[in-house]
Amino acid sequence: MGMFNGLAHASITGFPQLAEAGGYSLNFDILEANLINLVIVIGLLIYLGRGFLGDALAKRREAIETAIVEAEANQKQAAAKLAEEQEKLAQAQAEAKKILANAQTNASKAKEQILAESKKEIQRIKDAASQDTSASQERAIAEIRQRVTAMALEKVEADLKNQLGNNESAQRKLVDQSIALLGGN
Repeated sequence: MGMFNGLAHASITGFPQLAEAGGYSLNFDILEANLINLVIVIGLLIYLGRGFLGDALAKRREAIETAIVEAEANQKQAAAKLAEEQEKLAQAQAEAKKILANAQTNASKAKEQILAESKKEIQRIKDAASQDTSASQERAIAEIRQRVTAMALEKVEADLKNQLGNNESAQRKLVDQSIALLGGN
């Protein structure tokens, strides 16, 4: 670095000793001097900065390569994961279709069973109603028969009392006929 500082100082002062000794001299033409200075600076940067820039660029290159490898690995993993998830999704959709089909089948079976049970229940209710109606009619007829029989007996008793109550000979005659019918003398 000392040499670089010396050159920089010499460029500012203009190397008066060298020019007098017939050695190096400085060109004070701004455009030429800048071009030469740029070449010198770039040359020094390349010579001195080669190791530093080379290391930095190598590290950067390694980092980029590592990032690319990681990105490719991540992309492959993501693609594999996507394929796996798509397969799971397809399986889930197939399972959902099976469940839906089973549910529809079960629903139609349940509907048919409920309809059959409803028909049986309706028929049972109709039969029970007709039996109740028949039983009610039979009870009514039996009750009417009992009433008619009771009324007929009352009427016959009343007639017998009227006919036999005052007439003892008719009563005797009736008792004798009854005994004869029973097998007596």
